[in-house]
Amino acid sequence: MTDRVVIWKFAKFCAVGFSGMVVDFGTTWLCKEKFGWNKYVSNSLGFILAASNNYLWNRIWTFHSTNTNIPVEYGKFFLISVIGLGINNLVIYLLHEKMKLNFYLAKLFAIGIVTIWNFTMNYFFTF
Repeated sequence: MTDRVVIWKFAKFCAVGFSGMVVDFGTTWLCKEKFGWNKYVSNSLGFILAASNNYLWNRIWTFHSTNTNIPVEYGKFFLISVIGLGINNLVIYLLHEKMKLNFYLAKLFAIGIVTIWNFTMNYFFTF
């Protein structure tokens, strides 16, 4: 695959990721601020819902997957996302708890780091 194709796929992956970020931040904010849930539980739920949203759109639009074994493909995508969730929570913990950065700013940095992880792993292993 040419560099241009990979760059275009990454751009699409990021656009899908933006929709996931809206789902993620919206869910996290709702659960943390309105329901009073623990910030890491809220963050995890937001991340999981965003990962499911992202799988659907990346399967259809970014990677044009024709794999008929959707449960296995989704499983790979979700496993990569769960590892990404661990990275996400670690970055938030380090930036927010240890360095006292605003929680949502720390979350934004975490999303940037996890985006690179998720794209690379899904490009080579899922789709």
